[in-house]
Amino acid sequence: MLDLLKLLSRTQKRNILIVIDTILIPAALVFAFSLNLSGQTALANFQAYLPILPYLLIVAAGLSLWLGICSTTLNEYEAASIGRTGVFAALLTMTSILLTTAANMPLPMSTQITFGISFFVFSIMSRAILLQVVLAIYRSGANRCRVLIYGAGTTGMQLVSALRSHELIEPVAFVDDNQALHGVNVLRLPVYSPVRIAEIVSEKKIDRVLLAIPSQSHPKQMQIARRLQKMGLEVQTLPSFSQLIGEEALIEKLTPINPRNFLGRDEVMAAQDGGDEAYADRRVLISGAGGSIGSELSRQVLEYRPQKIVLYELSELALYQIHQELTQLAEGSNIEIVPLLGSVTDARQVRGVLKDHDIQVVLHAAAYKHVPLVEFNPLAGLANNALGTQTLVSEAAAAGVERFMLISSDKAVRPTNMMGASKRLAELVVQDIAQRIATPNGLKFSIVRFGNVLGSSGSVVPLFQEQLRRGGPLTVTHQDVSRYFMTVHEAVNLVLRAASMAKGGEVFVLDMGKPVRIEQLARQVIESAGFTVRDADHPDGDIEIEFTGLRPGEKMTEELTLSGTRIGTGHKKIFFTVEDCLSEIEVASAMRSLRQALASSDEEEARATVKRWVEGYQNSKDAMETNREVVTPVS
Repeated sequence: MLDLLKLLSRTQKRNILIVIDTILIPAALVFAFSLNLSGQTALANFQAYLPILPYLLIVAAGLSLWLGICSTTLNEYEAASIGRTGVFAALLTMTSILLTTAANMPLPMSTQITFGISFFVFSIMSRAILLQVVLAIYRSGANRCRVLIYGAGTTGMQLVSALRSHELIEPVAFVDDNQALHGVNVLRLPVYSPVRIAEIVSEKKIDRVLLAIPSQSHPKQMQIARRLQKMGLEVQTLPSFSQLIGEEALIEKLTPINPRNFLGRDEVMAAQDGGDEAYADRRVLISGAGGSIGSELSRQVLEYRPQKIVLYELSELALYQIHQELTQLAEGSNIEIVPLLGSVTDARQVRGVLKDHDIQVVLHAAAYKHVPLVEFNPLAGLANNALGTQTLVSEAAAAGVERFMLISSDKAVRPTNMMGASKRLAELVVQDIAQRIATPNGLKFSIVRFGNVLGSSGSVVPLFQEQLRRGGPLTVTHQDVSRYFMTVHEAVNLVLRAASMAKGGEVFVLDMGKPVRIEQLARQVIESAGFTVRDADHPDGDIEIEFTGLRPGEKMTEELTLSGTRIGTGHKKIFFTVEDCLSEIEVASAMRSLRQALASSDEEEARATVKRWVEGYQNSKDAMETNREVVTPVS
C-alpha cells in the first residue's frame, strides 16, 4: 500500500480529492433530505433531484479546481483551507438554489442551507480521516524516529503539535526541570524529570532528544546537549516559534566580537606616512603570505601601490585564499600579484624566486608560531624558523635586496620553549648578516619584535569564542598569566613603518601597552557575549573559567627586550633596542650544529645547541620549576 501511495502523481492525488468531493455531494443531499419535515421520504426527494445532480457535480469540480481545494495537500489543510472549503460549500448551495429554481423544483431554503452545512462538515471530516489513514500507511511501512522533548513549555507544546502530523517522527514524552510538571501529562504525553533520561531512553527506545528550551542561555543549552550526547543520544536544539516568525529576536550572542574590543587601549593605526619610498613601485616578497600576519602585510603593502607583490607560502589553501582576495583588491591597478608555493628552507627555490622577480623588499613572516606544537615538534620548528630564516636572509643578501624585515616575537626573549628559541636563533642570523652587509652595501636588514596578535589563527580570543560557542568552560593555564596584545591591523601597520625607517641591524620593538591578564581577557569575552562568569561567588553564572596549569614551555609573563633598554625612533609606538649578538663564527657554529642535529633527527643535540647559543634559554621542565617557584607563596 505504501509503495502504491508513493507512486501516485500530484495530478492523480488531486483527481482523487475531486472524486471524494463529488461523492460527498450526494451524501450531503441525502442527509439534508432526511431532515426535511415536508412528509416526503429522503429517497423520493433525492430521486426528484437526480436530473439536476450531474450539473451540480460539474460545477463542484470546476469550483474545486478554481479555489485550489483539491490541490491542497492533506498535511497543509489548515485554517485557510477550511475557509476556502466554507466558500466552496456556500457557492455549491447557491448553485443548487439556482438549478432547482430553473428546473421548477424549488426546495425549502432550510434544506438548501442544511445541504451546504452538511457538505462543509463532511468535506473537513473526510480530509481529517484521510490524513490519518495516509499517516497510518506511512507509519506501518517506515521506521519512525522516536523523540524525547526537553522542555514542556510553550515551544515544547507547539513542537509536539507540529510533529503529530509528521509521518516519520513520533513524540514520546517530555522532560522538564520544573518539578511542578513531573508526573503530569501535557498534550497527552507524560512529563519526567531530567534525572530519569537514561531510564526513559532505554524504556521507550528514544532515538533523538529535541531541546525546546529557547529561554535558556546558549551555554546552558550546550551544557545540556553535551551531557545528553555523552549518553549516546542525538541532540538537536531549536528556537522558539516566536523567534522563527520574527516577533522575537533570534538569540545569537556568539557572533564573533572584533578583537580590538579586548585591547584595553586605543588601537594605533597611523597614516601611511614615510613608507612610500620603501614600498611604492617596488617588487616585494612576503613569506608566509597566507598566515594571519602575512596576509595582513599583503593587504597593507598593496595600499602603497608596489610594482609587484610575490606571495610566498607553503600552504596551498592559504595561498589560494590570499591570492584571490588580493587579486580582487588590486583590480583596475597595474600591480602584479604572483602566488608561489614554496618553503623558505628550499635554498634553490628561494634563490630562483629572488632572481626571477628581481625582489627589492623581503618581509619575512613565515614561521611555525604555536608554542605547544613546536614544543612537541622541535626539529620541525627549528628547521623552519631558524634554518629557513638563514636560507632566506642569506639568499636575499646575495641577491642584493634593498630591505629585509624579520617578523619576530616577544617569546624570543629569554625563551622557555622551542618556538621562542627558534625565533631567537633567527634573530641572531639576521643580526649577523645585517652587521656584515650594512656598511659595504647599504642594505637595510632589520628585525621587529612584538607580542601576541589578537584574532590571529590559533590565538586566545578565537579559542575562547569557540569554547564559548560549545558552552564552555573557557580554559586558562594560570590565573596570573599575562601577555602583551596588539591587533593584527596595528601590528602590521607598525611593522611596515619600522621597516621603512630601518638603517640596518636594528631590533625594533613595538609599544604594546600594559600586559593583559588572560583570566581577565576570558572574563571580557564571556561578558561581551552577554553571559556571566560562573565561579564560587556566582554559582548560577553561565560560563566557567577553568585553570588547566601551565603548558610545557609557557612563561607567566613575556618580555620585549633582553637589555631592558628602549630607544625612541621618532614614532611614539616604535622603539629599538641595543642587544648583544653572536659573532659570525659563533652564528656559523650554531647553525652547523643545528643542521647536524636535524640531519640525525637528534632532539637532545638540538636542544643542547639551543641552550648553548640562546641567551636565557631554559628547557620546558626547568621553566616549569621556575614558574612554580614564582607562584608558590613562601611560608
